[in-house]
Amino acid sequence: MHAMLDGRQTVLLRKGGIHEKRFDLAASEFVFFPTVAHGHAERVRPEHRSLLAASVADSTDDRIVLRAGARVVAAVAVRRPDGLAEIEDTHIWTADSVRADRLDFRPRHQLTVLVVQAAPLTEPVVLQRDPAYAGCKSWLDLPVTPDWADPVHDEATLAAIAERVLASVG
Repeated sequence: MHAMLDGRQTVLLRKGGIHEKRFDLAASEFVFFPTVAHGHAERVRPEHRSLLAASVADSTDDRIVLRAGARVVAAVAVRRPDGLAEIEDTHIWTADSVRADRLDFRPRHQLTVLVVQAAPLTEPVVLQRDPAYAGCKSWLDLPVTPDWADPVHDEATLAAIAERVLASVG
């Protein structure tokens, strides 16, 4: 999430949670659930690792802090995985991480690149941690009605990124 707010990341790479049959785009707008479980330092390119520390405090045993969310600009099914290297500047993950955690993990499931317009919430929202939030899931129902601040990137910038993603991997 901090990479999104910092403008360094404009895409999400999704296959679905461990117990999901596939990734489905369940919402066109969503808030980011803070976690570093999938963001171990070795999976992030060195120039972005400093962003991980800021995420740790937003997800504790008893509470979570929601700071941002996104609107989906484009959802592109990855039909040409060899083109992922062409869009590595749109995310913070290492090439090895993309291969191991996205392509090789559940290889029969199709990877989807979501181009998203990230925006901070006008005020962070603090929620008590609930057992229903546990597990590796793509979507959670959270008791939040977000109040959005201005997005990080404008629509024209993201439309160009969506075109590039489609040309590279679609």
